[in-house]
Amino acid sequence: MASRGSTGKTAVSPSRERWISLGADTARLPERLLLAHAKGEILFITGAGTSRPAGLPDFRQLVLQAYQRLDPSVHEVMKVDAKSRTTSAGLTDNQNAEVQRFDRGDFDVVLGMLERRIDGTATTRGKVRQELLQLVRTVSVNGKSEIPRPAPIHRSLIRLADRGAAVSIATTNFDRLLQAASAKPVETHSLGAIPRPSLRDDFSGVLHIHGVLNADARQPSDVVVTDRDFGEFYLRRRIVPDFIYDAARLYNLVLVGYSANDAPMRYLLNAVAADGSRFRDLRERYAFVNLKEIDGSIDLEDWRGRGITPIPYDSADFHKELATTLSRWSDLSAVNGTPKKVETLMRRLVKKSRAMTAEPERDLFDHLFRRSNFAERLKIASNVSSARADVDWLDAMNSISAESDHEGLG
Repeated sequence: MASRGSTGKTAVSPSRERWISLGADTARLPERLLLAHAKGEILFITGAGTSRPAGLPDFRQLVLQAYQRLDPSVHEVMKVDAKSRTTSAGLTDNQNAEVQRFDRGDFDVVLGMLERRIDGTATTRGKVRQELLQLVRTVSVNGKSEIPRPAPIHRSLIRLADRGAAVSIATTNFDRLLQAASAKPVETHSLGAIPRPSLRDDFSGVLHIHGVLNADARQPSDVVVTDRDFGEFYLRRRIVPDFIYDAARLYNLVLVGYSANDAPMRYLLNAVAADGSRFRDLRERYAFVNLKEIDGSIDLEDWRGRGITPIPYDSADFHKELATTLSRWSDLSAVNGTPKKVETLMRRLVKKSRAMTAEPERDLFDHLFRRSNFAERLKIASNVSSARADVDWLDAMNSISAESDHEGLG
């Protein structure tokens, strides 16, 4: 955090120690992540949690809904918490094995077992797979089935995915909500057709690393949903790990919408961990972490031990803090944010003397100046001066401009 040096001027600590609050009701973000985003060096990877606000199920709910349609007797057992469950009598050994796997959270394995029991061979037109895809194609609104619509979090993410010359975002979701949320046309790529990660403009689009729903609902969709699928695309063909390996060397990866025990999260973390032992040039990886799922500093260190920097947030009120954080970040984005909002914010911050301003607001002001290029800094200085800011704000800007380890855009 910023501190006062012996000279009375603002001293600034290394960015690796700075965490920035973008405003009220937002999670604090590492400034090094914000600076990397300002340079177009971020690749978001989104999970089922980002589509929950649109009414789509997470992996656990998807399994429950599939069993409700395909095997109601097992569904009746699964829907009861394992600690409260009195009996599963009447089920076959295969069904009981599926229930046990469900209780462990091995949802990809459960669906693989169900598919083998009902369809025998995995095919894109199998009964299990068709039901799963149908559950993702529609949502129930007032008792009617409708096509899901993008939620505000999709609009924030697609804006944050803008690198300037291209829009790039990866997802393990099958839906097309990110595309629908984009204000401009964005390409769709899936599985083996995903372009190899690069810094060029042709590395762009919504990249469905686990497959995507076919635009024509009458046609089959190739998706990764069962344990056999994960084995095929992670181990045998290595499509997903190879993509992650290349992306992690070029971009800071930011995981959004995952729980620690999600099957996609486990596979992604394994891929990243394996990469870390092979290459020394990896960029930093981050994950937004639900505070309800962690037990203090131990769980945070567990994330760090797996090569991920956790960004904790409060999941109360349907993960409102996460949505607010991403929305605020997109508004203040150095790439395609709203310049008027940034200017208004900075003029508001300097109305009080720097000494009388709360530390999070001082840090935010410093960050917005630090990330700016030379022309932007001149404009900020002019606006701050016209607002008759206290001289300490000007001292802070001079201090940042003189940083030997300057991390802005130049």
